[in-house]
Amino acid sequence: MRKKIVAGNWKMNMTFEEGQKLTSEIVNMYKDEAVKNVIAVLNPPFPHIFPVKKLIGATEGIALGSQNCSDKDGGAYTGEVSAKILASFGVQYVIIGHSERREYFKENNELLAEKVRQALAHGLIPIFCCGESLEIRTAGTHESNVKFQLTESLFGLSPEDFSKVVIAYEPIWAIGTGKTATADQAQEMHAALRRHIASKFGKEIAAETSILYGGSANPGNAKELFSKADVDGGLIGGASLKSRDFLDIIKSF
Repeated sequence: MRKKIVAGNWKMNMTFEEGQKLTSEIVNMYKDEAVKNVIAVLNPPFPHIFPVKKLIGATEGIALGSQNCSDKDGGAYTGEVSAKILASFGVQYVIIGHSERREYFKENNELLAEKVRQALAHGLIPIFCCGESLEIRTAGTHESNVKFQLTESLFGLSPEDFSKVVIAYEPIWAIGTGKTATADQAQEMHAALRRHIASKFGKEIAAETSILYGGSANPGNAKELFSKADVDGGLIGGASLKSRDFLDIIKSF
């Protein structure tokens, strides 16, 4: 049975004090409200990683993630953080290929493939993001475009390595545009991605791959989204910065 995962992406938010408060609230709520069978992944900015790790402690069901990692193993790359370093701090997950990294930092499929390999080499679980712009969605080529992202960055992996990867689908056209992706549209795309994975790695691995929805999920729409057969959780942005909202999303299964 594939894992249910709700991953909070803090992006470039939270001072030290704010991050400590948010983490403490999430950890305490998660324990007090007896959340079961849903993995919560906290993905703070790099400076928060060690203090957040300390607050999570041995809490079962809450994991530590990173928003990015380098495609290099180490060396003279000022400002970069390697998967090897992240693993040494107890990081378990890493977001790779987020739409903001693709757009603002021009990360391409080839680079992202190397980041995935680095993450896996050091025991991290990649949360690999894929998605399409409004222009591509309007042109009707969204399915082939997103499949191509998976093919280019992930289909060079062995079946064993691919089985460790989590997918996050981002309908970029529905984020901050005033347009809304429906739960049925999310299900349609998730099902297409699962079929594409099955075409390469087989139905068994496809059925075990967690595919998260990354299109502005919130406490108001999470239950409907998570009720869909191929939606296994969410990659949450703004709502992950409010402990009550984040817990309500986690409890939407």
